[in-house]
Amino acid sequence: MPRTLPEPSVESFDLTVILSALADPGRRTLLKTMYQAGDPIDCAALVEKADLGLSNPTISHHYRVLREAGLTRTVAEGRHRIVHVRRDEVEARFPGLLEAILTAPERTPPPHG
Repeated sequence: MPRTLPEPSVESFDLTVILSALADPGRRTLLKTMYQAGDPIDCAALVEKADLGLSNPTISHHYRVLREAGLTRTVAEGRHRIVHVRRDEVEARFPGLLEAILTAPERTPPPHG
């Protein structure tokens, strides 16, 4: 029987928590990959697709931070975790936020010198 892991309600979304979750490049890449996929995706398949080169414990931590910030919904189905972006809910609370952050080109830091 599938079960949804704990997540905050839309009313309790906190912009500071969301921006903090998105400050990490690995989490941003995971969320961007989910956002572009559009459909719910298995966590393991997403990691392969995103090709982050991070350890499994680190990736699990990133998934948890994104979920606890309210950015994703995770459904446990046996040993599988299906995850997707709470696009409509985030949009209702913070219009344009995900689109602005996840479709912006990555900035290259200036060379040291």
